[in-house]
Amino acid sequence: MASEAIRATLYIEPGLHQALRLKAASAHRTMSDIVNDAIRAALREDEEDLAAFVLRAEEPSLSYEAFLGKLKADGTL
Repeated sequence: MASEAIRATLYIEPGLHQALRLKAASAHRTMSDIVNDAIRAALREDEEDLAAFVLRAEEPSLSYEAFLGKLKADGTL
C-alpha cells in the first residue's frame, strides 16, 4: 500500500465483505488493494463515458416517444 494512503471507514454488506476477504486471501493481495483497483476501474469507466458524451454532443437527439414511433413504423413493435 502506498505510504500516502488515507485510512477510511467503509460500511460493506456482510456478504460482500466475506467475498472480498476470500478473494484477497486467494489472490494473495490486501483487501485495500482490491478495493482501490475497483475504485480506479469505476472512475476510468466514468471518464470514458464522459468522453463519449462529448464526442456525441452534436448528434441530434431523439425522444423516447419518437423512437417508439420509429420502431412501430418499421415493424419492430
